[in-house]
Amino acid sequence: MNSLSYRPWALLSTLFSRSEPGALTALVAEPYNPRVPLQSASRARVAVLASGGGSNLQAIVDYFAALGPHRCGDVVLVASDRINAPALNRARNAGIEAVHLDGELRGDGMLEALVSRGVMIVVLAGYLQLVPSAVTTAYRGRIVNVHPALLPAFGGRGMYGERVHAAVLAAGVAISGATVHFVDEVYDRGAIVAQWPVPVSPNDTVNTLGPRVLAVEHLLYPRVVNALCSGRIHLDAGGKVAGVPAPESAAAFSMGDYVGLRHSLDRWLG
Repeated sequence: MNSLSYRPWALLSTLFSRSEPGALTALVAEPYNPRVPLQSASRARVAVLASGGGSNLQAIVDYFAALGPHRCGDVVLVASDRINAPALNRARNAGIEAVHLDGELRGDGMLEALVSRGVMIVVLAGYLQLVPSAVTTAYRGRIVNVHPALLPAFGGRGMYGERVHAAVLAAGVAISGATVHFVDEVYDRGAIVAQWPVPVSPNDTVNTLGPRVLAVEHLLYPRVVNALCSGRIHLDAGGKVAGVPAPESAAAFSMGDYVGLRHSLDRWLG
């Protein structure tokens, strides 16, 4: 292993004391403290980890593009554990560096790969591997995931995609939804940042519920990521989520009213 992988705190303090545009020169002193808010005036460098199609990646890229100069982050790296993942093609089409995570990069080499590219925020978008503890420790409060249910229900190892929706339907619950949460060393355990409910119809199947939840993910996740990039949303010293305003009532959201949902989320998180 490269010796850099043994020194995440030294690596990150070196990275974030650089003087090039977008670095945190005046904000972060050694040792690097991931709880120090990011500068809202500079754009955070974002890495997205994905294992599949990358539709949430695309939603983030499109949202940043729509915000234009008002965006708080730029996706600079997309990495996947699957060499043929469509997410990598999405990245290449957008002019973003695309990297296949081989065995070394999925493990001990991941931290160095992120740090060497100046990554400040790590976003999981359908990434099915457990992120190495060196990464979750170094990026504490700056690594997030989106989950297709209302955590802590229907989460944990092996709970992803259609498996989650099948479990929701088998449980007979009336409400599912999307959850954005910080990532730690345990699947789906990190502090919850934001959630939005999706009603479950009595006639729902995995193939009808899944797309509705995914549509909410595509609206919720990019807005949370942008707010995280700005430093407005963060973990405080006690590990509690700070900077998320009280949400509007979700009662006004009806199935299929994604225009209304987008406006509600913009008022909440925009």
